[in-house]
Amino acid sequence: MSDLNGRPVLVTGASGGIGAATVRRLVAAGADVVAAGRSVEALEALGAETGSRSLPFDLESEDSVRAALEGLDVYGVVNCGGFGGEIATPMDTDIDVFDKVISVNARGALLVIKYTSRTMVAAGRGGAVVNVSSQASLVALSGHISYGSSKAALDNITRVSALELGRYGIRVNSVNPTVVMTPMSAWYWGREDVEKPFLDAMPLGRWATEDEIAAPIVFLLSDDASMITGVSLPVDGGYSSR
Repeated sequence: MSDLNGRPVLVTGASGGIGAATVRRLVAAGADVVAAGRSVEALEALGAETGSRSLPFDLESEDSVRAALEGLDVYGVVNCGGFGGEIATPMDTDIDVFDKVISVNARGALLVIKYTSRTMVAAGRGGAVVNVSSQASLVALSGHISYGSSKAALDNITRVSALELGRYGIRVNSVNPTVVMTPMSAWYWGREDVEKPFLDAMPLGRWATEDEIAAPIVFLLSDDASMITGVSLPVDGGYSSR
């Protein structure tokens, strides 16, 4: 991915597993990475490891996003910041939790696109945006009324942004991963009554690794994907193809 050499790329949610893996791959590809998130300590540790620049801000605050991103020189954007919310049915969902999930996962990504795309358009050199969505936007998953809805909204933000920004040479795509088994996700997906039937239904039959999500993100940012835009790419072991 030598075409990323020296290009500035913003990664939100950089303190998380997929976000940090994406930062590492982008740095290895020569990109000038701006790592964003809310944890200053985590961002500074990542910067010390990789050489990425830190830019803490709050995805739920338009003022915070505007202050951080207005005029920031970027060629690429990875919207990886997210909030899992709850496992609940439509009958027992907590609407306050639903509102927060939508606020972070959909509204937050839109705010990032709003302020970065203005600068990208003004720069006149094109660019690429990758939104980290989920298989939960492509198929119905039990308990995922909030999360799945937020990621379905994000996929639509991807398509409409691709339509609007294509004339400026800016491509916008999503990746839609399956579960990456981390301590944070294990409390639900690691349960025997959840894990076995889910993996039995997946053609590849295993969870994804963080690098297996980061790799297609970096590909979609690169010139190798120069004719790909408006796509929601499942990275889910074939689960959504059933």
